[in-house]
Amino acid sequence: MKRILYVYCHPLPESFHGAIRAAALDGLRQAGHQVDLLDLYAEGFDPVLTADGRRNYHDVTVNQRGLEEYVARLRAAQVLVVQFPTWCFGPPAMLKGFIDRLMMPGVAFDLSDPKHVRPILDSLEQIVGIVTYGRPRWMALAMQDPPRRMVTRYLRWFAARRASAAYLALYHLNIASDARRSAFLEKVRRRMARL
Repeated sequence: MKRILYVYCHPLPESFHGAIRAAALDGLRQAGHQVDLLDLYAEGFDPVLTADGRRNYHDVTVNQRGLEEYVARLRAAQVLVVQFPTWCFGPPAMLKGFIDRLMMPGVAFDLSDPKHVRPILDSLEQIVGIVTYGRPRWMALAMQDPPRRMVTRYLRWFAARRASAAYLALYHLNIASDARRSAFLEKVRRRMARL
């Protein structure tokens, strides 16, 4: 059994992302994992980095104020799953704000020696992205696929040295057939059951 922090970012519960989330959670529960569902919109997460937040960003004695619960949830996780749609070839602003605010000194990395910044989310063994795109894969590749890089490179950097990264993507969702959507749901369910 693993401790999963499942960060879900979509404002509409009736969207296809709602079905993806249900399939993923079903797979995780089948495998007996302990799941902490963090629905950014439902929980009313504030993604805005305020002037005071930026001023205190480097001060590890105060930079977590107001974020203590989220920091504790992140630190407790062995697996971080992020599920989101790609908008304008990037993550939604809500998720970007979550990353901006949580991946900070004293939480995700040690900045005490600026020449040798080191990751400190040692409990994270795996990062998984579950992502949809409105456009075809070739177009995402032409843009260098920023969401894929964010999950498999950037977020993975903060994790334990041997942490792995997985990326489940459904491209060109806007024209995906029911069969293709169903196949993606099953792929997600199976992958989560194998974590």
